[in-house]
Amino acid sequence: MKNILRPALVLFVLLTALTGLLYPLVVTGAVKAVFPVQAAGSIVERDGVVIGSTLIGQNFSDPKHFWGRPSATSPMAYNGAASGGANQGPLNPALVDAVKGRVEALRAADPGNTAPVPVDLVTASASGLDPHISPAAASYQAARVARERGLQPAQVEQLVASHTEGALWGFLGEARVNVLALNMAIDAAK
Repeated sequence: MKNILRPALVLFVLLTALTGLLYPLVVTGAVKAVFPVQAAGSIVERDGVVIGSTLIGQNFSDPKHFWGRPSATSPMAYNGAASGGANQGPLNPALVDAVKGRVEALRAADPGNTAPVPVDLVTASASGLDPHISPAAASYQAARVARERGLQPAQVEQLVASHTEGALWGFLGEARVNVLALNMAIDAAK
């Protein structure tokens, strides 16, 4: 029994050290060297104060800001520790009621806007943390943001266009707008 147990125990300790300590340290060090911003969580700072991450959505509710996708996390919105599937089927009455309420809130915030409400403004993403909206969702809100800030609508539309990211590598995914980056640009606009 000793002849079997000792090599198994030595191998266990060596593999634990290799895969549990050495490999994670090497990979973490390499990533921090090559992608320092991304490895730190893509944190965004303004005047030395952390204001968010480009990877996790935030709850913007001020009419002077663009609003992101609804969050499906609990107990609070955009809770990174509670990310996960919270999808409801299209026939689920709870989803239908939630979407109706969100559409009513968007209409109440901008009563003159009669355009169709983009779906991503009234439905949560799979993770509930998506920091992006579609260019259509940003354009839908542009007139409200321009009016609330006293800016020209064309100026706000230009900011939306300049913050629209294309598909990844030109073919993966869809065009999108990072809400935090756009709101920071709106805050800086004169």
